[in-house]
Amino acid sequence: MTNPNTKALSDAGVSIWLDDLSRDLLETGKISDLIEERNVVGLTSNPSIFQAAMSKGDRYNDDLARLTKDGNDVEHVVFELTTADVREACDLFMPIYESSKGVDGRASIEVDPRLAHDTDKTVAQAKQMHAAVDRPNVLIKIPATKAGLPAITATIAEGISVNVTLIFSLERYRAVMNAYLEGLEKAQANGHDLSKIHSVASFFVSRVDTEIDKRLDAIGTDEAKALKGKAGVANARLAYQAYEEVFSTPRWKSLADAGANPQRPLWASTGVKDPSYPDTLYVTELVAPGVVNTMPEKTLEATADHGEIKGDTITGHYAEASKVLDDLEGVGVSYNEVVELLEVEGVDKFEKAWGELLDGVTAEMEKVGA
Repeated sequence: MTNPNTKALSDAGVSIWLDDLSRDLLETGKISDLIEERNVVGLTSNPSIFQAAMSKGDRYNDDLARLTKDGNDVEHVVFELTTADVREACDLFMPIYESSKGVDGRASIEVDPRLAHDTDKTVAQAKQMHAAVDRPNVLIKIPATKAGLPAITATIAEGISVNVTLIFSLERYRAVMNAYLEGLEKAQANGHDLSKIHSVASFFVSRVDTEIDKRLDAIGTDEAKALKGKAGVANARLAYQAYEEVFSTPRWKSLADAGANPQRPLWASTGVKDPSYPDTLYVTELVAPGVVNTMPEKTLEATADHGEIKGDTITGHYAEASKVLDDLEGVGVSYNEVVELLEVEGVDKFEKAWGELLDGVTAEMEKVGA
């Protein structure tokens, strides 16, 4: 039975993706249930998700033992295990991929976060991952760092579909959309079928509120406290405004006429961090046609249980969203400082999770080899 709240969200034009992946979810049939009961039409993974998946249970043990006995190093073992999970997820979502003509039915895998500041190595690994998963519905995740921008262009130019991750600022988001358009122009020149190339741009939401709320508390005035919990949604709404602008230009129209697909905004980091806020805040307040919302299971279940979907909650709110950002500057919170910090922290968090993943798998390999 399809849940009425998640169905209403889908009917409003939002693609629901699960922000999680593990062998447990795949093998227990949980993802299949979410497809049927919660309107889930794709999923995303990241280094933190894989680290959590592999630190629990024993579902990876047989493959881990085989790969270890074959003499592989830890980097290769992790690569094989993660690409295998994503390949299986792609197979599970293939009917949705086919019925949506490639728009949904997607599973994402991220390049090694230690490469976030190395353009050439990011492109090389994106190609390697795309070949290893070997499914048309995989999205390769590339972070929106300065070095990531030319990597996005180069990967799209190869005809590889990309999920751009770790976007916090409106300025960087515009640069991401430009990198996508440049990639499409190069892909067209390289003879690729543009209709087969897809991309999403993962704009992070809750982390913006977490950092800005901390600063507002430190300021401590009534005026500052009145702005708490407003920045994440306002920032995302202005991102959608930028998306509408870029994908209505003559430059875009000529690519669309050649079969290109728009790069959809994807709301990421949609689990509420502050328990005083509604747990569906970053779902119900960010509804508009043509977006993706990738949710941790807790947020998805909260939406299914009590999420009130009231149609489009973005496009009529641009002036109000701009005022929130202006008011933040007015009380002394620097938007530019916050978004720069969040990008640095975002890369650091994924690097740390990757290090923990490598350490955990190394320990398991040592047990197998003992």
